[in-house]
Amino acid sequence: MTLKVARWSVRHPWRAIGTWLLLVVAAVACGAAITMHTTTDADYRVGQSGVAAQQIEAAGLELPDSEFVVLSATAGGPVGPSARAAAGRIATDVRGDARVERVAAPAVSPDKKLMIVAITMKPVADGGDPDISAITRTVHDAQPRAPGVRIVQTGDTSMNDAINTRVGNDLGSAESKSLPITIVLMLIVFAALIAAGIPVLLAIASVFATMGLMGPVSLLLPMEDTVTSVILLIGMAVGVDYSLFYLKRERQERHRGANAVDAVEIAAATSGHSIVVSGIAVIVSMGGLYTLGDVTFASIATGSLVVVAFAVFGSLTVLPALLTVLGPKVDRPRIPGLWRLAARMQPGAISKRLLAPVLRRPVVALAAGLVVLGALALPAIGMKQQTSSLDSLPQDIPAVRAMQEIGHAFPGDGPTASVVLQGANPDEVQSEAKVVASRAIATGDWKSVSDPVRVSADGHTAVLTLGSKAGEGSFAAGDAVRALRAEVIPSAVSSSHVTWAVGGGVAESYDQMKHQSDGLPRVLFVVLGLTLVMMTVTFRSIVVALLTTGLNLLSVGAAFGVLTTVFQHSWAESMLHFHSTGGVISWIPIFLFAVLVGLSMDYHVFVLSRVKERYDEGLPPKLAVRQGVQETAGVVTSAAVVMVSVFALFATLSMVEMKEIGVGLSVAIALDATVVRLVLLPSALALLGKWAWWPSRRRPRADALPVRPSPYSTDQPVGTH
Repeated sequence: MTLKVARWSVRHPWRAIGTWLLLVVAAVACGAAITMHTTTDADYRVGQSGVAAQQIEAAGLELPDSEFVVLSATAGGPVGPSARAAAGRIATDVRGDARVERVAAPAVSPDKKLMIVAITMKPVADGGDPDISAITRTVHDAQPRAPGVRIVQTGDTSMNDAINTRVGNDLGSAESKSLPITIVLMLIVFAALIAAGIPVLLAIASVFATMGLMGPVSLLLPMEDTVTSVILLIGMAVGVDYSLFYLKRERQERHRGANAVDAVEIAAATSGHSIVVSGIAVIVSMGGLYTLGDVTFASIATGSLVVVAFAVFGSLTVLPALLTVLGPKVDRPRIPGLWRLAARMQPGAISKRLLAPVLRRPVVALAAGLVVLGALALPAIGMKQQTSSLDSLPQDIPAVRAMQEIGHAFPGDGPTASVVLQGANPDEVQSEAKVVASRAIATGDWKSVSDPVRVSADGHTAVLTLGSKAGEGSFAAGDAVRALRAEVIPSAVSSSHVTWAVGGGVAESYDQMKHQSDGLPRVLFVVLGLTLVMMTVTFRSIVVALLTTGLNLLSVGAAFGVLTTVFQHSWAESMLHFHSTGGVISWIPIFLFAVLVGLSMDYHVFVLSRVKERYDEGLPPKLAVRQGVQETAGVVTSAAVVMVSVFALFATLSMVEMKEIGVGLSVAIALDATVVRLVLLPSALALLGKWAWWPSRRRPRADALPVRPSPYSTDQPVGTH
């Protein structure tokens, strides 16, 4: 199939290029015409807390959004007259805002070091975020008039805005750095400007086209704003890799004496086939995220599937067309020093020296590699998962820090749980709510709050608010929610006519984490099962499929072990500039697993295809392994260096989730391209010998040729021949 597609592109290069450009432009135009529909709060409801949220909304008992203005003395100590005057002016000015429901009188904390102005916003239609721009201006204008006073605005809306701004700035910084790094690395790899630019341009085109298509796709499945970051991450990784594999093979065949057309056809039949298999592997891996039934992972999976499909399609169509039109000019203009260095260096010169002892003593090499990856993976057994919380957010964001100060200075405030009780008898519902409150507070895990019970207009629904003594997203808070649901409420509610559900911020964090943790085994089963079947069909060997699956699990396990070692402890805090909360963010392991299984298949498919190619040509198994690994060493190493360099940038960002993604991906790709590719895979194949390809048989010698170039008549121009 890949050969037929390439031959059509070779015969009609300008038609292929024009079709690709038309698709990209049309996709971008769709994005401009159709705004991407983003997710709402209702899309994230899971578990019992999701049921509670629906009941609260139906009863009209949702709490309005609140904003807080926090004032403190810049020199420390108690707040003085200047802070009190500033708080009074802010409260007076904000009361005139039509979007504000009420403004409480300025309150001073028990330790006298903090003063807050609590602002309740009016409800917004469709549950949207309130407009706080007037409050922000008021706070901004108040600061110059209050020397010696620090004034900070915080609240759900303002804090989310600050976090989104920080994430956008971080990702913008990573994007601006990753592109030059990728271009420089491509220049080093190809030592020619055009050849270096083609992979980057095709990858960027795939990314922009996919982002454009997210508009129409979001009409069926709402997207998270962060999906664009995932598209960029996956799209640049696979887009550059696929073009790199194809270009390298085409260049090798031209250097062996093939003309431009024949070199493209050979590359299409070999590297093109590997690209299709790798693309399917990534699609299968990311598609496994749909099994979670989670809107976040559904967005990630959709964006990844589309961008990978675009990258594969571009590599099979427009890339051979460009190579046909350019011919040898693809290696122009050359970079003198790098070109001479590349010309002197024999393919696989470095890997040959590394590979020799591995193939000479495969048992020792296999054991050593297993020990290294096993030791790195061991800490993953103790991995603890938790949701993102105030403590895991960047501490240099003023709104985050102010919210933490409120929680410390006002013990009655902070994270809460909401117990929803429903029944036909209003008196019975309220009576049960009081019993639940007393029993919960008696456990020591919960505390009372002001106005703890809210009752619906018909009296059939009561919402009991309980203050959590543990931080939202912490392990202690999760234990308290479990005990509340399993022991406290069942023993407190005596009436069989009253139903209940526990929701609120603390319970939502716990349910989200549990939902993702429980879904991880399901994702493992689906992704590993499908990739196992795919590799069996591709190489007609169940042994190779099992070996690939085992090696993927080892590299992923090693990445998880490093992730646990770095982020569950405090020794790397100063190095990576983060605050450890004693766990890993719960959605990170699932995301990393799906991405890593897909990306690592790039290397395995590419290397195994070349080994099988040499084996089918009649070489002994060990020699086929040697030549296959050596011939692919340069391109795999180049692709790995690009990926590791780009992923490592994420470890420098301020959000701990981005740091965990950067560390996990960088470590796994580095291990996969070195320990797995140069030690474990060749040593295992050498030990297995011909049994590695069981139950398939070696193809006849005549069929071992990678491709028979198609004849072209003189009335079929193909560019440079």
